[in-house]
Amino acid sequence: MARAAAVTSNTPSPQQPPTVADNRSGAVLSRLQLMVTRKLDGLLQGDYAGLLPGPGSEAGESREYRPGDDVRRMDWPVTARTTTAHVRRTVADRELETWLAVDLSASLDFGSGRWLKRDVVVAGAAAITHLTVRGGNRIGAVVGSGGDRPASRWGRRAAPVPAGPGHLVRLPARSGRKEAQGMLRAIAGTPTQPGRGDLGALVDMLNRPPRRRGVAVVVSDFLAPPAQWARPLRKLRVRHDVLAIEVVDPRELELPDVGVLPVVDPETGELHEVQTADPSLRRRYAAAAAAQRAEISAALRAAGAAHLRLRTDRDWLLDMVRFVAAQRHARTRGTTR
Repeated sequence: MARAAAVTSNTPSPQQPPTVADNRSGAVLSRLQLMVTRKLDGLLQGDYAGLLPGPGSEAGESREYRPGDDVRRMDWPVTARTTTAHVRRTVADRELETWLAVDLSASLDFGSGRWLKRDVVVAGAAAITHLTVRGGNRIGAVVGSGGDRPASRWGRRAAPVPAGPGHLVRLPARSGRKEAQGMLRAIAGTPTQPGRGDLGALVDMLNRPPRRRGVAVVVSDFLAPPAQWARPLRKLRVRHDVLAIEVVDPRELELPDVGVLPVVDPETGELHEVQTADPSLRRRYAAAAAAQRAEISAALRAAGAAHLRLRTDRDWLLDMVRFVAAQRHARTRGTTR
């Protein structure tokens, strides 16, 4: 229900700081990288363990010594406790592969807070990217911009994929900061297409072809009916750790009392005039919006995805810091999400 956006709220005021949507340049993305590094990088120190057992530097389980084992891997504490020779197995260091599903459909070209929802989507994708590329990790993206026009190529990196309705583009997974910056520039420069996007088709692109276990991050406002995207998200969770970043604008949660307010559906162009001076209408709108968000949260929880909500009227980076800290605390206690 919250697709309708105030006609006069889509353009940031001159007093607002430059946004990613206004300045799709390397300077803006570099500034984002610096912000993320300062606030988030310290929370994520330490490398991850590999996913497959094998020679490596990460300590694994102990087992009894067998003839031919490398004596340099003897586990002396376990040997002393059991009086039987044991060796320490190691876990291979594997690069982490992360995929982003970035929704840039027309409903994201709206914002009544400090930023447009689109800006927060790109900023969230940039934060995940800069945290992922450390240590040679690979990151790729699939981008949906709505509409039914055929996809176009962005240089040699982007390959259009005719997967369902709308404009869907896959950016191959690469390692290195230079490649990550190129991917972010491609995401930030994606033009919005008129018409409704298919979030389910966008998420399902991460399921094809099947990939080894990794991390999948879906960044969207999730305004499409959960029946459209819940099943692909559950399927994605079978093989990957999934993070859903939901972008919300305060006007999608409640209406201001400003009299007659012209609103337009950014995906269809349908225009309505709403009498916001009616308190009962504002109450019904707020109740319907709360029910909609509760349905989205329930669908994400049922899919097993971690859920992070970012708002256009708040410090999105501070919310990410709090989320990462909470996730780390939950993991140390044996629980997540």
